[in-house]
Amino acid sequence: MDLSAPEASRAIYRGMDRAALDAAYNNSAAVVDSPQWLERWRERSAIRRSGPGVRLDIPYAERERTSLDYFASGETGAPLLVFLHGGYWQRNSKEMFSFVADGPNAHGIDVAVVGYTLAPAARLSDIVAEVDLALDVLAADTERFGFDRRRLVVSGWSAGGHLASVASAHSAVRGAVCISGIFDLEPIALCYLDDALRLDRQEIEILSPIRRTRLGTAPQSLMVGGDELPELQRQSLDYANVAARAGLPITLSILPRHHHFSILDEWSADGALTAELLALAGA
Repeated sequence: MDLSAPEASRAIYRGMDRAALDAAYNNSAAVVDSPQWLERWRERSAIRRSGPGVRLDIPYAERERTSLDYFASGETGAPLLVFLHGGYWQRNSKEMFSFVADGPNAHGIDVAVVGYTLAPAARLSDIVAEVDLALDVLAADTERFGFDRRRLVVSGWSAGGHLASVASAHSAVRGAVCISGIFDLEPIALCYLDDALRLDRQEIEILSPIRRTRLGTAPQSLMVGGDELPELQRQSLDYANVAARAGLPITLSILPRHHHFSILDEWSADGALTAELLALAGA
């Protein structure tokens, strides 16, 4: 390393300097029409939120964002999908992701979309604890919601994929579908995303799924788009390889022709994400 080089141009991770690492995790910049994708999600979610079998803003803790929306399929004793939204732990809200219930509901699976406190108002360890609390509340009150506690699957997209992977260790979770997830927090701590997260070394070690395989987990299905940023694909591939060496039930599927946003179209009734959920839930 050339110590005379400006700090910003020095390689800090896998041969990338800060600018390159920032770009490697900037999904919004990589998909030029990402604002249009988000707007379509809002429109689809508004329709689903006004439909039948919907219970909104059910609190599971006392903070502003610690509530969940429940989308019942109409089936008695249905499996339950618990979905965790993305936004690098610092953007977006549960309200934007109600549309993910469409495909699972069509197959008789209930869906709970969970909100959580965003950084910098919460540390990542706090967010993980909130997700665990939401799972505790759901699992403890199955009569209220009407789902089968034995068939609870957690899923999430992007940062939510990370949270779903960590939550797969929860005793109520049967399996996890981790979509375009982050499984090693080291590069996150070195790029622009850490401006709000302020990750410390303990959080990187304890909350990086790739470093916690010794804890044991429910089966995890890692799903990533074939047109996603290379770093996002590498995160899933590396985690799957580490899991395979450890003998853990973690599989990887690369969905061709999907980028970071289009992959959520696979929550349709006949989509790949819904099919993976059906397999894990035993539906």
